[in-house]
Formats: sequence, C-alpha cells, structure tokens
Amino acid sequence: MPKKNLKSARSALFGALLIVGLTGCNASGPDAPTRNVRQVTDGVEATSGDVKAVNVLLVAQEDGSAVLVGTFVNSGEGRDAITAITANGIVGEISVSTLDQYSGPAIFSGDSANSTAKFVGLNAKASDRVNVEITFANAAPIKLNAIVRAKAEAYANVGN
Repeated sequence: MPKKNLKSARSALFGALLIVGLTGCNASGPDAPTRNVRQVTDGVEATSGDVKAVNVLLVAQEDGSAVLVGTFVNSGEGRDAITAITANGIVGEISVSTLDQYSGPAIFSGDSANSTAKFVGLNAKASDRVNVEITFANAAPIKLNAIVRAKAEAYANVGN
C-alpha cells in the first residue's frame, strides 16, 4: 500500500510541476514574448488617423537623389490624399494616387507601384537615417526616421 501512495504522490507532483512549467513561462500578460514583436524589415511604420504607412525607406541613387519605397493605406470610409513628402527638409517630386478603400493603397516603387517620390539633391548615403514627413489632405502629418538603402540587391531596380 505505501508503494501505491508513493506512486500516486509522484504522479500528482509531476502533474503539478508540468502545469507550473507550462503556464509559468510568462506566456501571457503585458510582457509576454508574443506581444514584443520586432520589426522584420528595414522600413519603418506609422499611423495617422485612418492612414497607415508601411515599410517606408529611401533608396540612394547614383546622382545624389533618393527614391521613396513604401505603402500607404487608408482604412477609413473617407478619401484622403498625400499632398507633400519631405526628406531632411527637401520637398519631394511626387506623383501619388488618392488614398481610399476603393482605389487601394499608394505604393511607392516595386512591381505594383502606382506612385513615385524622388528627392533631388538629398545626397544621403546607404545606412544614413533621414527625417521623412508625409502631409495629407485630412490626416495629421506622419513623421518618420527612415533608413537609406543602397541601390543594390533587392533595391537594384528602384529609381532611375
């Protein structure tokens, strides 16, 4: 009889330790590892009202200019528009579509691009950080500190 009780006690202890081990790993709550998502791209993100900027960065060009890469999405019911973009105070030469749910996002550079922004005379080098400000017709401006990438590898076809 004592062997049976000892076996039951061991099983109960093992079960309790297993429960504590599985639930006590800080897998929930405000400091849970799943809540601490890290940025996995070079581009930065920000939100202003219903407009979200996604994966925004610049690609340095051979002539000293830089080209914007990124996507802007309006998830609201109303229309909005990008009215200006500056990089380190230099006003960009932009061509951009309206931001609304029906026309889709404004995509700068890439195979599905429908918008462009070029900053002549920026003279930023790869790995520099640049202050970018995007102004909208309705939403408050978005201010970002974006990285500059070299016109190579994944960004070899961006720009001129």
